Amino acid sequence: MNMMRAIAAIGGLTMVSRVTGFVRDVLIANLLGAGPIADAFFVAFKLPNFFRRLTGEGALTVAFVPLFAGHLERGGLAAARAFASEVWALLLAVLLALTLAAQLTMPWLVEVMAPGFVDTAERFNLTVELTRITFIYLPLISLVALLGGMLNALGKFAVMAAAPILLNLILIAALAVAMAGAGMPALLLAWGVAAAGLAQFIWLLMACRRAGVMVHWQWPRFTPQIRKLLVLMAPAALGAGVIHVNQVIDVILASTLPTGSVSYLYYADRINQLPLGVIGVAIGTALLPLLSRQLERGERKGAIDTQNRALEFGLLVTVPAATALHLIAGPVIEVLFERGAFTPTMTAATAAALKIFALGLPAFVMIKIFQPGFFARLDTRTPVWIAAAAVVLNLVVALALMPAYLHIGIAAASVFSSWFSAITLAIFLYRRQALQIDRRLLLRLPRIALAAAGMGLALHLLTDPDGAVISVAPGADSSIGGLIALVVAGIASYGLLAWLLGAFRVDELRAALRRPSLPAADKSD
Repeated sequence: MNMMRAIAAIGGLTMVSRVTGFVRDVLIANLLGAGPIADAFFVAFKLPNFFRRLTGEGALTVAFVPLFAGHLERGGLAAARAFASEVWALLLAVLLALTLAAQLTMPWLVEVMAPGFVDTAERFNLTVELTRITFIYLPLISLVALLGGMLNALGKFAVMAAAPILLNLILIAALAVAMAGAGMPALLLAWGVAAAGLAQFIWLLMACRRAGVMVHWQWPRFTPQIRKLLVLMAPAALGAGVIHVNQVIDVILASTLPTGSVSYLYYADRINQLPLGVIGVAIGTALLPLLSRQLERGERKGAIDTQNRALEFGLLVTVPAATALHLIAGPVIEVLFERGAFTPTMTAATAAALKIFALGLPAFVMIKIFQPGFFARLDTRTPVWIAAAAVVLNLVVALALMPAYLHIGIAAASVFSSWFSAITLAIFLYRRQALQIDRRLLLRLPRIALAAAGMGLALHLLTDPDGAVISVAPGADSSIGGLIALVVAGIASYGLLAWLLGAFRVDELRAALRRPSLPAADKSD
């Protein structure tokens, strides 16, 4: 399994997903703006996604993939498939029970998720109605996470990475219908979410059948392997999802602020999620099965080298992305969203949140890189304690900053807690000798920082004090052409500086993509 090839495949498809996601969000902003209806839909969309992190990607995947990889190494495909079938049966039963319970208690769940909506009956009732529809997405996408984990363990990353594209295309189609005047946009979007869950489920099911790992339908049983999985899943439910737990806290707190606060944070986070999704998620997804199989074979040094190269590559891309998003947040939000119902006031409020979120981007990505180091070693307890501390820290800081800074204080608290989590995870890995920074990485980090600083200076010179583009293109002034020129200038300046300073070498990138396994650290740098 080649990590760089896997990251490239996942990252490329994730980029397509993010681009279609931007189209979706631009249409939502045009139709709904950042008002009460938009707030209601974003809460309705957030609730099933939060539970999905707990029952699917957040807990199940990090516990399931190392065990599945172990069965694959020791007993072959048949043993791994039998284990997956046991997990499938239990997961399906739990999901059906959870979905039924949620439908019956939806007003209470919405009240917990968005307590600030209770005082506005129309917005509260709309949120309840929309969430009942979107919650259908939960059982389907959680099963998708299981099927995708099986394919990832086999080194087949493309199918799962492409699945979110289906969600975006279906929601874009729903928005197109709404723009034609065929129905209420929020209601059509909610049904689009449910339909997308079904489409993704069928997509993954067909892929597993082709790969020869189709699960067998059976009654759920508490076998020893299932008990072991549950023991690992319990802490992982929080440990893998600290970012998402904090996002839920952000929604709860933002619902108590002026109307639009939930939407400002949503739109800003969507932009921030582009480098996080393309780089952080891609690395984390590729890293977990690779580390699991290396450690299963006793290749401890190889696992440490793999994590070093993942960290090096993650920061090589993330540090400049964070710098750029912080400096040109205004033009980015204006060009992407300011039209239709999305006003200049909404642009300013969203850009302010994006500037803060960008400062935490390297930490968000490092969390994705460090957590597999624990999960691959079947340690899901340590991340949960770190996550719990980060969640408490996020809440305390947000409550302290909200009175003065409103939604910007919530964004700052999320960033602060993420840096705490990333640094603490690194310290624990280092103390266990599971993270050993090699000479190559130590030499590359300051060069990456210098190249990003040089790019930041170039972007600063190309924008005026208000953040508008300075005549990069004739008459551009924050237009699409001006923003594209600004982004190209940033990429070109960073790439040139990074190459000249030795932050990366072209031959190493080519070799990493060509070789079946990641090369060991280069001691000659």
